[in-house]
Amino acid sequence: MKSNAYLKDLRAKTVEDLNTELVAAKKELFNLRFQNATNQLDNTGRIKEVRKNIARIQTVITEQTKVAE
Repeated sequence: MKSNAYLKDLRAKTVEDLNTELVAAKKELFNLRFQNATNQLDNTGRIKEVRKNIARIQTVITEQTKVAE
């Protein structure tokens, strides 16, 4: 499964790396929404995928900060 491999990659990263990846994903989501609003986006399913990736990243960040406490 694609998401399981993605989660393994996320769990191997540090919190700082995850934060930078989170910022990049949020920028991508903003750009996708902008393209969708101007009818330039062909693959609208990508918005859903990026939103789920953001949630996965935030979940892993929360897990790692709770373990560190």
